[in-house]
Amino acid sequence: MRRATELLAAFTPDRSALSLTQLAQRTGLPLTTAHRLLGVLVDCGLLERDEDGMFHVGLRLWEIASLAPRGLGLREVALPFMEDLYAVTHENVQLAIRDGLESVFVERIAGRTAVPVLTRVGGRFPLHPTGIGRVLLAHAPAEIQEKVLAAPLQAFTPLTVTDPAALRRILGDVKAHGYAINDRQVTMDSLSVAAPIHGPNGDVVAAVSIVVLAGTALPAALAPMVQAAARGISRSLRAERK
Repeated sequence: MRRATELLAAFTPDRSALSLTQLAQRTGLPLTTAHRLLGVLVDCGLLERDEDGMFHVGLRLWEIASLAPRGLGLREVALPFMEDLYAVTHENVQLAIRDGLESVFVERIAGRTAVPVLTRVGGRFPLHPTGIGRVLLAHAPAEIQEKVLAAPLQAFTPLTVTDPAALRRILGDVKAHGYAINDRQVTMDSLSVAAPIHGPNGDVVAAVSIVVLAGTALPAALAPMVQAAARGISRSLRAERK
């Protein structure tokens, strides 16, 4: 099972098609072992093999992953509020949860004219540079915050905050104000505003954000809309629990 999981984990957004040799090299498995396990994964529909002999993630794996409880119920509840936010702004609207030291994006709505973003549905991203990640980090347990602050903080732009002390102050402001504003922290043309989503027990289970072209909107005008969407999703999650 572990070796089969390693084969599945070898696929990345920039390498979505891999050969037998590439998969063996990436996992360190002998060719014969990799070939045998890949055959099983293809038979199960978790992987697919095209006419050129390249392996791809199979639809069956996507079907199974879509049933993950942390994403499935949340997406269904959040989508109407995300759609409302998109209808008003026609900008990127994103939904993410925290998994360990990273954010995982479980839904996104984007318009054709919206500013491009580096995130994708199902993709992971560091917590420190994004608005949605900072909201999740600000409400994470203290040990999670300390692990993130103790690790090297990657700079995505010249403006990305990489000083642990500065980030700690920002996280305090995020928690105090109830939203995060990130100006050109991931790309030099984007600004995001994010707010926390609370679960039935009151803990923060996710966050929602809007990403716009930097300089085209006032964050103070976006924040109330994002917070309203987050509160609506939170109320619906509590209603679902009853």
